[in-house]
Amino acid sequence: MLFCVVGLLLASNVTTGIALYFAPEINSLFREDNGTLVTAYEQRITQLRLEVDRLHSRQYAQMGDMNLQMHDLVNQQEVLFEQHEYVRALTEMARELGITQHAETDPLVTSSISSAPATPPTDTAQLAASLLAMQEETRMALVSLSDAATLSANEIAAELDTIGIAAPLESSGIGGPFLPARGSGISIVEEANAVADALGRYQTARQILLTAPVRSPIAGASSVSSNFGNRMDPFLKRTAFHSGMDFRATTGTAVLSAAHGVVTFAGTNGGYGKMVEIDHGGGLITRYAHLSQILVGKGQKVTGGERVGLSGSTGRSTGPHLHFEVRRNGAAIEPAHFLSAGRALSRYLQQPEARQSMRSRRRLPSRPRHAGRARLP
Repeated sequence: MLFCVVGLLLASNVTTGIALYFAPEINSLFREDNGTLVTAYEQRITQLRLEVDRLHSRQYAQMGDMNLQMHDLVNQQEVLFEQHEYVRALTEMARELGITQHAETDPLVTSSISSAPATPPTDTAQLAASLLAMQEETRMALVSLSDAATLSANEIAAELDTIGIAAPLESSGIGGPFLPARGSGISIVEEANAVADALGRYQTARQILLTAPVRSPIAGASSVSSNFGNRMDPFLKRTAFHSGMDFRATTGTAVLSAAHGVVTFAGTNGGYGKMVEIDHGGGLITRYAHLSQILVGKGQKVTGGERVGLSGSTGRSTGPHLHFEVRRNGAAIEPAHFLSAGRALSRYLQQPEARQSMRSRRRLPSRPRHAGRARLP
């Protein structure tokens, strides 16, 4: 009986459970819970997909930014290459103008012109660092060129001032050590144009120097037999004024023009004997007297160091020598001061002249892209 009662109870419980499971209300509750889980799962999947898409979009944007940065850096590198060509052109001008002893010995100039990489780096940071180094080297090279030209021009102007020849350089009294500009500063092209101006001032000073009668008027080594000023006259044996300098020279020694100029007299002139007179401009003339032979004619243009005659003993002379005079506005002045200035500036006199004036030159490259206007001298 007990087993029968327990069996009936189990059977009734199973029957009740099956009935409840298949009841519409209970079944709907189970299906609603299952739908909620599915919906929540689908929403999570959608959120994950959106997150992945966002990450992909961010990655693509970063890649695009890197490509733009690399493109900009490559453009800047091309500009700097053009600016290096500009510096090279300025250096060549400095060499033609005769200031290579300053520029070529400066390691910054050499490194600036030759250190540019042949191929651009592929790493953005490495390329940016390379461009920055190129900019600094270029700036320092330009400063070196400007300093060399300015110092040379000032040296010439100062020495010419001692003999009363003005060399207006249109420069103001400013200076100081070179330090890289803070912020954007001026462009490299503007600095290069400042170098071109400095080279132009140097060329102006040197052109004035070439017309100053400061070269030795006699070829080879020669001593002075009589100076400028009062002396004992060799014929009258009494004090007289000597208007020039006498250089000992054997007959036929080459007599040289003391500077660029135009021959205003070539012939016999009383006690001067055979004489050449050259006008150098600015009221300055030189005379070469007692010549045995005249090699130039009136109106002829001559350059400094060019032969204008041969020494001799014509006119009022006791023996072969050269009488050399410097006159300003018709009055005889001390030639020794001019020859002393010539010795001090001899290195500038020995340099070849530039084939073309800085003011008319047009061989500089056009302005670099994105770098400001390049004002060509």
